Amino acid sequence: MASQRAGSLVIGFVLIGFGFLFLLFQLVPGLNQWARIDRIWPLLVVGVGVAFLIAAVAARIPPLAIPGAIVGGIGSLLFMQNLTGYWASWAFAWTLIPGFAGIGIILSGLLSGESTKALRAGGALVAVSALLFVIFAAFLGPFGVLSRFWPLLLILAGLYFLARNWLGTSRVSRATALTDKEIDETVEKRENPT
Repeated sequence: MASQRAGSLVIGFVLIGFGFLFLLFQLVPGLNQWARIDRIWPLLVVGVGVAFLIAAVAARIPPLAIPGAIVGGIGSLLFMQNLTGYWASWAFAWTLIPGFAGIGIILSGLLSGESTKALRAGGALVAVSALLFVIFAAFLGPFGVLSRFWPLLLILAGLYFLARNWLGTSRVSRATALTDKEIDETVEKRENPT
């Protein structure tokens, strides 16, 4: 019930804020030339993300930090792309979205007092997102550094997984043997108490 009320508050404040902003642009004609809406419109998306973050703190509903970080992050990407005109960066920039979710999870955990668990889960998302960003940007970015070497990278990745599987199996069998030995010792101690 409280989360529905907080959601209504967020939506209400966002709509009122946008209404005031657009009304201001209509009432002050010179404002359009100073703050060109065609250039800064992504900041409206960032503003929605910030509204979620404020609601997460003010209404004490930490999970609202997750959509706040995602929407704010996407708004920041849109702002950068709108300013530079480099819309083709979506080919690799989308990989940052899981990282925004990870940041939201971390913020939510910090607000709820579950920082260790949230840092682990959110940190993993941020790390995967950063790795994907580097890989996709290397192939699809403006320099395309790795685009000629992708077959070699596929071979290396395959070798990595084969080695990991082979090494992982031997570790598991050693751990299992150790566990079996411990079980046998425990059973023997119960059967022959001395």
